[in-house]
Amino acid sequence: MAARPMAPMALVLLTYVKPIDEVNAHRAAHVGWIEAAIDEGVMVLAGRKTSADGGVLLFRGQADAVEAFAQTDPYVMNGVATAEVIGFTASLALDAIGNLF
Repeated sequence: MAARPMAPMALVLLTYVKPIDEVNAHRAAHVGWIEAAIDEGVMVLAGRKTSADGGVLLFRGQADAVEAFAQTDPYVMNGVATAEVIGFTASLALDAIGNLF
């Protein structure tokens, strides 16, 4: 573990607010949105919650910018999920991922 420069990050918690069949109707667009964000280096990782009632996304950047970006998620835009943004400052990390911020 190594100390890293202070870096703004944001965790986004998606919560499904519609039945899973409605959520799945937008899954391809949502996955495409995630892939583009990862390719751009804005998003670090994404995955479905173990409870299967939403997802977890990790972003680089300030919470307000991530909040605006999260609103462009097809799940959010189509009203099948809500996004809670939790901003934090990354200061410690496993050496193998320390260069992510």
